[in-house]
Amino acid sequence: MASTSFKLLATLLLALLLTESTIAVASRHWMGAQGVNLWRLNHYHDLKGRDFEGGQSQIVLSDGDLEYEYNSEYPEFRGYWFRQPLDHFDPDNYSRWRQRYWINTRHYRPNTSAPVIVLDGGETNGADRLPFLDTGIVDILAKATGGIGVVLEHRYYGTSYPVYNFTTDALRFLNNSQSLQDSANFMANVKFAGVDEDVTAPNHPWIYYGGSYAGARAAHMRVLYPDLVYGAIASSGVTHASLSNWEYMEVIRKAADPKCSESLVEAVKGIDALLETRLRKPLKDLFGLGELEHDDDFVSLISDPLGSWQAKMWDPSVGSTGFDEFCDALTRPIIAHANLLNDTMTYDYETDTVSFPNGMKIALSILNYAKYVKEEIVSRCPEEFGVEECFGTHDDAKFQSSSILDTWRLWIFQVCTEWGYFSTAPPDPDHPRIVSKLLTLEYESMICKQAFPAGDFFTVPAFPNVTTVNVLGDFDIAADRLAIIDGEVDPWRPCTPHSEYAKDRDDTILRPFKLIPNGVHHYDEWGLANIEDEPTEILKIHREMIHFVKEWLKDWESEKARGGQA
Repeated sequence: MASTSFKLLATLLLALLLTESTIAVASRHWMGAQGVNLWRLNHYHDLKGRDFEGGQSQIVLSDGDLEYEYNSEYPEFRGYWFRQPLDHFDPDNYSRWRQRYWINTRHYRPNTSAPVIVLDGGETNGADRLPFLDTGIVDILAKATGGIGVVLEHRYYGTSYPVYNFTTDALRFLNNSQSLQDSANFMANVKFAGVDEDVTAPNHPWIYYGGSYAGARAAHMRVLYPDLVYGAIASSGVTHASLSNWEYMEVIRKAADPKCSESLVEAVKGIDALLETRLRKPLKDLFGLGELEHDDDFVSLISDPLGSWQAKMWDPSVGSTGFDEFCDALTRPIIAHANLLNDTMTYDYETDTVSFPNGMKIALSILNYAKYVKEEIVSRCPEEFGVEECFGTHDDAKFQSSSILDTWRLWIFQVCTEWGYFSTAPPDPDHPRIVSKLLTLEYESMICKQAFPAGDFFTVPAFPNVTTVNVLGDFDIAADRLAIIDGEVDPWRPCTPHSEYAKDRDDTILRPFKLIPNGVHHYDEWGLANIEDEPTEILKIHREMIHFVKEWLKDWESEKARGGQA
């Protein structure tokens, strides 16, 4: 039974979500129970200070009758809906729902072979992708080709609800096959407002773009629906699904500033050692987490700052500096703790270690780590709840609410059924690591059993069936007019065709294979209104993308001129 304080937190979150028209999925590297805790805390703090008196839900269920949806931040782009079957593969299932999409026709040249550039919304609210329709990759390619830009929201996300709750049974239609068929059906049948000509596939060229999970889907669309998808661009496309994704942290360890990386390795090694001694409680006290019962919850929480690496972005207006701030804190000199010296601890300058009266002796990096976590993360836990309520993950009841407002359940369901990517420690205990050895597959995947008890029609497998994804091409996925674009220091790179486990390829116009120097996660997706103002490497990749898409369209025109089918 969940405690009273947890019920209060859930009630407050419900009030917040009922006032939100868009609900985004947390963008952390992990998808486990600790990520859900942090998701809830973020929403709790968003709630503080708001006045809900007289408020009402603005959530638009996807079976409503609105002609279009207005977005105040992007008023040029109205949200429209396309009716889809709940189950594409059961002709006797007559359930229908509405999939949301937005269009950009500012560059549209009618009665030409200008393409439709469709961006797959992926595992988040489609409204979060509107920047890419406005100044990002969709607008860049539409402007260069005279095409129509589209953002297509993924089933179950944003307001594209095919169901009225998120129970295990209700989520059984949330899988790669159904959502790919959504896109295919949309491309073949949609009619755009304000566009008089028929631009449906396969009679018109469609270029399918996606980043990250949606990047894998872009590659899958080109392979599975070559008649509909004339070309596709998979940016940071995670076409390799895996159970354990320890390589995510390995990329960060190698790419981070060496001083920061070395401090992390040193700190984690010391933390793991102390957790096996009588000093485990004093250690956790140092982080403000002395009352957190389980050590795996403790090490999971303190790895949270590492997820901010993925949020790095070349455009400072949208990128995060969180990882750099964490590194700065981790490598601070002892003077940062001057108030504690000689009072509660002593410092050895030769060994760079700190000693406490209770016998605990730790590296300065651990003390810095503890200060950062205590001030930046633990401080967000309301005093009336306590750290176990905020950061504990072993209470199953915390993860069994199946309201349509519990949007965290969506991507986790996909992780637990098909995709995997549980963020674990390296399998070799002697391998340098920046996360604790306690981050095991068993711990990280525990959320699957907690959140998704067996339903009447569907049971979540013990471990995700990653073969469902990998059978579509895995590291070797390839096709003509399928571009693979990745970031050099993207923590997801090990799951893409640019992985060190994958074969190298030639970079050609027909099959582009490009790696952005110092790029992180789908670095090419963002763009500026004037691409000439972009940094050199981003401008370079955008010009290359414009070039190969235009060359692909020349092939379409040639086929059309010969009277053949492109």
